[in-house]
Formats: sequence, structure tokens, C-alpha cells
Amino acid sequence: MAQFTLTFQTIFIACCLSLATAKSDSGSFSGNLSPKALGLKKEKLTHLHFYFHDIVAGPRPTAVRVAEPTAANSSLSLFGAVTVMDNPLTITPKLRSKLVGRAQGIYASDSQNEPSLLMVFNLVFTAGKFNGSSLSILGRNAVFSSVREMPIVGGSGVFRFARGYAEARTYSFDPYAIVGYDVYAFHY
Repeated sequence: MAQFTLTFQTIFIACCLSLATAKSDSGSFSGNLSPKALGLKKEKLTHLHFYFHDIVAGPRPTAVRVAEPTAANSSLSLFGAVTVMDNPLTITPKLRSKLVGRAQGIYASDSQNEPSLLMVFNLVFTAGKFNGSSLSILGRNAVFSSVREMPIVGGSGVFRFARGYAEARTYSFDPYAIVGYDVYAFHY
């Protein structure tokens, strides 16, 4: 009987200790991590320059309107129009120049008084050291301003934990929009 009691006590103590040190699935909702725990290195600033081609007509459009404003809406700004895009990003203003990625997302006419767009899109890179990485942009694009600034709200791949901004400058608007982008992104 003494042997049984000693064995039982040993097993009981071992179970209590293992329960006290075990991680619980019902544990805390959040915790602090060091950047090194995720393999993050020193933060750097990257500048990217490319051209965005918004082709809305022709045999192979890259931007398609999916929602129209109501007939009662007489706004010259097309308030309420929504467009989905998969626009090419190239090194030069020429559409046939080297493709470095795609701008994939939506834009919507968000002002009743002026041509302005709410831009929600990812810059998906397909070339070079950024191949497979993306930057996410969400912001206002006042179409006729010479320089439009939109914030970078995140990224993936090389651009994990990205933040920064993108500057858009219209290069030409005939027969479709070609917009030069300068992107400044902090990332690890």
C-alpha cells in the first residue's frame, strides 16, 4: 500500500507540474514578440518607379466598370461608378516595355463635385527581387491634381510590415491613362 501511495503521489505531482508548464489553447489572445522571432532584419526604405496603364476600352481592357451611377445622378464626376482593374505596371511609359507587375483592385468615383477616386488596390510584383511580393494601397486620388499621394497600408513577401506612400503623376491620357508612380516603402 505504501508503494501504491508513493507511486500515486509521484504521478500526481508530475501531472500537476506538466499542466502548470503546458501551453494552453485557451490561453491569451495576444502576446509580445521580438522582430527577430519572426526573422525580421533591419528596416529599410525602398523607392520604386514604374508606369501604370489603365486601359478602359478596346479589345483587351484592363479596367472594367462594374457599377454605374443611377440615372438620376447627373454628376460630371460619375459619382458612384465602380471599376475593377488588373492594370499592367511597366518600366517606361510604353505598354510594351518590361512588365514588372500588375495593379489589381478597384477604384470608385467618390466625389459629387470633382473627379476623385477611392483607390483600393495591390501592386503585385512579377519581376526581379520583388517577384511574388505586393504592396497594398488605400487612398484618395484627386484625378486632376498634378501629384496625388496615397498611403501604403501593408504588404506581403519582401514587403511584409510595409508602410509608406505612393505618388501618382499622370503621364498621358490618350487614348487611355498612363500614370507614373513613385513608391516609397519602409519594410524589413
